[in-house]
Amino acid sequence: MSVIERSIQVRWPLRVFFTEDVFAPDNLILSDALADAAPRKALVVLEDSLAQALPQLEHQIEKYFAAHAKTVQLVRSPLFLAGGERAKNSSTLIGELHTHIHRHHLDRHSYLIAIGGGALLDVAGFAAATAHRGVRLVRIPTTTLSQSDSGVGVKNGLNAFGQKNFIGTFAPPFAVINDFNFLTTLEPRDKRAGYVEAVKVACIRDATFFDELERDADKLAAFEPDAMKHLIRRCAELHLDHIATSGDPFEMGSARPLDFGHWAAHKLEQTSHFRISHGEAVAIGIALDVLYARNLGMLDAASAARILNLLEKLGFRLFTHELLNIDDTSRMTILSGLEEFREHLGGELTVTLLNGIGRGVEVHEMDQPKIVEAIHELRARAK
Repeated sequence: MSVIERSIQVRWPLRVFFTEDVFAPDNLILSDALADAAPRKALVVLEDSLAQALPQLEHQIEKYFAAHAKTVQLVRSPLFLAGGERAKNSSTLIGELHTHIHRHHLDRHSYLIAIGGGALLDVAGFAAATAHRGVRLVRIPTTTLSQSDSGVGVKNGLNAFGQKNFIGTFAPPFAVINDFNFLTTLEPRDKRAGYVEAVKVACIRDATFFDELERDADKLAAFEPDAMKHLIRRCAELHLDHIATSGDPFEMGSARPLDFGHWAAHKLEQTSHFRISHGEAVAIGIALDVLYARNLGMLDAASAARILNLLEKLGFRLFTHELLNIDDTSRMTILSGLEEFREHLGGELTVTLLNGIGRGVEVHEMDQPKIVEAIHELRARAK
């Protein structure tokens, strides 16, 4: 037997811009990000709920591209698509996007510009990654959750077979542009949603950032703009640092440190038929894993109390009755989330827990009776 082996390395600049009024004609952030040797084609996809909240936005987008036609050419008026988890539960939107990419002759040097929340960005990202094996994707996230977390990463996912993100790709975006002004359109529930990812990454990566979140908790609960901007920027920075330096940006191994609290969260979203939002589910998942780690003696009681208190101060509820759901074998349904989490990555089960604020550690076994104990403690806390 003979073999030829080479190590292949791919470098990719992952750029996240921060601005306001991205479609103001004199704002050059988007135009400069797309600057190329020749005018390129662009298809803009706009979440329908955002278009309803900002009825002037479609005209602003068209006016912007008319002013910058030497850089990029809009192939049609913005395409409105549904957002939210319902967008990720069907392949219909992927087919629609592929049809428009084909109809307007977009190529691998063209741009698909997606404007919306994380679910829409997932759908658009998957379509971009699979058309011509990769059309350039530009994300313009419009929620706290997508601006601080999902919108700045390298993953795209669709739900299938009752599982979150069963179908997906790893495809770094050409650019991400966070426009803080879009956050003004959100309901309080959606403004709050992204906070939990900041708590998550602070818990596992940055104790100083956790201190800042505690300090700003009242301002964040009141949605004070400067406090929200600081949270989003630092959270995005920590996520990018992890992607760039962890050594496993495409998750070839069995670990996913940035999914602290997510094994339970994904299962809660499914069992609630997505009545519980991703941010709400992650808050519960973090609380569950914090109590579990404390009860095992991994995490000190004072740190556990700080984390739970911060989540509650930011407005998150830490218990839902879906945690108590029972399957056909009289086993708590939530516990099957552990195997689904393992299967999604392959290899051995790897769950991130804490041995201190700012110190995430990986474990490969979870004591299910101890998980149940933590669930009942969350239930008692909620009374």
